[in-house]
Amino acid sequence: MIGLVLGNGFLITLVIIELILLKFIYKEKIPWGEIVTNLNSGHILMWILRGVELYAYYFTYQHFSMDLFNQLPILLQWIIGYLAWDFCFYWLHRLHHKIELFWNIHVVHHEGEHFSLSLGIRNSWYSSLSSFPFFAGLAILGLPFDIFLGVSSINYFIQFYNHNRIVNKSGILEYLFVTPSHHRVHHGKNKEYIDKNFGGTFIIWDKLFGTYQQENANIEIQYGVNNSVKSMNTFWINNIPFLKSLNIKIPSFEKNQNVQLSQSWIGMGSFVLFALLLYFIFIEHSWFGWNKWALFGIIFCGSIANGLLFENTKIGYWFWFLIACIANTIYFISLKNIDKVLIFLLILFFIHGFITLLKSLKNDESTI
Repeated sequence: MIGLVLGNGFLITLVIIELILLKFIYKEKIPWGEIVTNLNSGHILMWILRGVELYAYYFTYQHFSMDLFNQLPILLQWIIGYLAWDFCFYWLHRLHHKIELFWNIHVVHHEGEHFSLSLGIRNSWYSSLSSFPFFAGLAILGLPFDIFLGVSSINYFIQFYNHNRIVNKSGILEYLFVTPSHHRVHHGKNKEYIDKNFGGTFIIWDKLFGTYQQENANIEIQYGVNNSVKSMNTFWINNIPFLKSLNIKIPSFEKNQNVQLSQSWIGMGSFVLFALLLYFIFIEHSWFGWNKWALFGIIFCGSIANGLLFENTKIGYWFWFLIACIANTIYFISLKNIDKVLIFLLILFFIHGFITLLKSLKNDESTI
């Protein structure tokens, strides 16, 4: 579990380093609202549902496995397991672009218009649930659970790396592996690039099944999707695609025209939430009962409130104050044997929520 926390901390560190390079070395304008939306796109709920996916795999492996892999040397199990996992991911990814139900989940990842490492973190709440059917066959064939977990973790890190903006071409690696260049093509909404390069680690699947497209230096890539969800609220970006499919009218919240907090300030609150998420990952296996799920609720509701702040809605300021100050305080005083790290993070969260409300009230009064 410490490894998972360190791994996630390492990812966010790489995101920050890349953003610093893009801003100060490459002189790019950074869309902080989108970056923070990427980070808050659904990781606290996705983390729980990832656990459901892993449990489903473990259960299938324990009760329905044909044990074919156990006859092989361990190194060969890893090699074949990795190739098989990547093959399954190719079809998972391709069908998530072709089947409406799956696309309503996967589109969250494609709506980001700034190609950078933070986009590699942007995923739907439900992505793990829709992934399991494509990997269930590996459990039935008998790929051991620990190898499944290992190869999937490696593959997901490679996919994260392939969202970076710094690497242009990767030389000889372009012939065998998915590279940032290949994945830039995948995220393009140019007609030449739509539904291309679905591979996770290996580009050979795209070449075998006719979905390969090389990046053309003469074509400026346009990122995102047409008719994307124009929201920075994690609840809406995860659910509006389904509402649209059902022809359900999407509600709108009143904007606060008198108040406009800086995106950098709101972003600070987002990073506090992400730190609380890392803490949740650290304690999730050892905490039981209301204290764990109350912390889950605070982080989950906080991510929604933070999106409402970015959208400058009146309800957002009060919802953020309610979560960061009221709910946070009740949770704080209810805990026993609270450790220093959690104390520090909860205090930071409270301070941000309190100052945010003061800023909004001060700005509101100045316009009267």
